[in-house]
Amino acid sequence: MVTAEVAEALPAQTPEDRFEAVVAAEQRIEPRDWMPDAYRATLIRQIAQHAHSEIIGMQPEGNWLTRAPSLRRKAILLAKAQDEAGHGLYLYAAAETLGVDRAELTEKLISGRQKYSSIFNYPTLTFADVGVIGWLVDGAAICNQVPLCRCSYGPYARAMVRICKEESFHQRQGYELLMTLMRGTEAQRRMVQDAVDRWWWPSLMMFGPSDADSPNSARSMAWRIKRHSNDELRQRFVDMSVPQAQHLGVTLPDPELRWNEERGGWDFGEPDWSELNRVIRGQGPCNAQRIERRRAAHEDGAWVREAAVAYAAKHAAEQAASHVAEQAASRAAEPVQHATEQENGK
Repeated sequence: MVTAEVAEALPAQTPEDRFEAVVAAEQRIEPRDWMPDAYRATLIRQIAQHAHSEIIGMQPEGNWLTRAPSLRRKAILLAKAQDEAGHGLYLYAAAETLGVDRAELTEKLISGRQKYSSIFNYPTLTFADVGVIGWLVDGAAICNQVPLCRCSYGPYARAMVRICKEESFHQRQGYELLMTLMRGTEAQRRMVQDAVDRWWWPSLMMFGPSDADSPNSARSMAWRIKRHSNDELRQRFVDMSVPQAQHLGVTLPDPELRWNEERGGWDFGEPDWSELNRVIRGQGPCNAQRIERRRAAHEDGAWVREAAVAYAAKHAAEQAASHVAEQAASRAAEPVQHATEQENGK
């Protein structure tokens, strides 16, 4: 919400000028504040896609819930899935402050009219994939999402604070799993390397297309929704991941990966953008499966939503009836109280 100091400094400006000044002053836009239609639409698109990604993102690792190699690993995986579900709910709630309905967003997802992160359309072939998702996928999410804690839209920024803390925990869990496997047998080490080979490039593509092919980035950055470009975030992720890979003892599958002393960062190869476009168009390895499972879960849960609505209606009716009864009892007691007061007065 616009602070008193900012409001006093902008008494005669138009809503558009006021909005731009508040954003430029690093203040927060709140749900009741005026905002451009394009700003609202951009936020709805981004927050909805983020929420969908959290919900769909439970599926790849959920595939291993019944096959985790120990009770400890199963408990960790269950806790992570619960966290991801919570993230989705936070984000759907943030989107609703912009005037959209959660049911409408879900319908758009399962009908293919809204997207989710491309990374979740790849299969988890071995249990090492669970660790690599924690290390690389959640690591990329952290690079992407920590700047969103300073997003210009208040509800989104506040939701991201808790989400980023939990994602950081997920990354540490994944890395610890990989370190355990790398201290194991040769077959386990090969399994980790195979998972890294398969997930490295899709993780780089999580940040979106290159800046030259990202039409929405410039406006989002001008509005302080995003703080960094896709390529900047991708570079941060690579610089963070290479020393972690070296410590882990795995090789990242990029022959062009080398240290650039002049600019103090790692050079790396170009991702296969044609693959990213195929996955976004719905032609990835698991696109159809992910949406079908989400649709089935939504339909199977219809009775729960109906029961919740019925219970809420019944509870509201009971509260209303109780209130009416209390008012009637109060009115009935008034003559008796008045007579008592007169008797005491004598």
